[in-house]
Amino acid sequence: MVVLIRPARVGDARAIGEVRMQGWRETYSGFLSAELLASLEPHEERWRDLIDMGWTFVVAELDGEVRGFAASGPPAEDDAPRDLELAMIYQVASLHGTGSGQALLDAAIGTEPAFLWTAELNPRAQAFYRRNGFVADGARKVAESWENLAEIRMVR
Repeated sequence: MVVLIRPARVGDARAIGEVRMQGWRETYSGFLSAELLASLEPHEERWRDLIDMGWTFVVAELDGEVRGFAASGPPAEDDAPRDLELAMIYQVASLHGTGSGQALLDAAIGTEPAFLWTAELNPRAQAFYRRNGFVADGARKVAESWENLAEIRMVR
């Protein structure tokens, strides 16, 4: 299996939205309702806008299909602990353990000091980030619109 990591293109927007929906459904089905997960939509315009904003936005492509993505850029929050935020990294579960998640992270932020938010109830993601030098800094927030999903901030 050869996974190609490349810069995202505007034409990838629909596929990126589909990967995000599938990633959420595969990862969060244990703690978000089936109704919420079923209501997810690809929001193609959102991904086009983010790619156009000039963020570092990369995709993992397998057999010509986008199967994962990562994006980083300046933080949205004023009191951010670093000047670089890993805003998102998603891939379909069939790519877990292949090294593509590491390749996406490396392409999105390299070894730069950065921070990210991850679901408090996602130990797999937290272990991945710890292997990459991130530690929880004690910050926590709750996303009310996501059924009170709690997130923790990790920093390196």
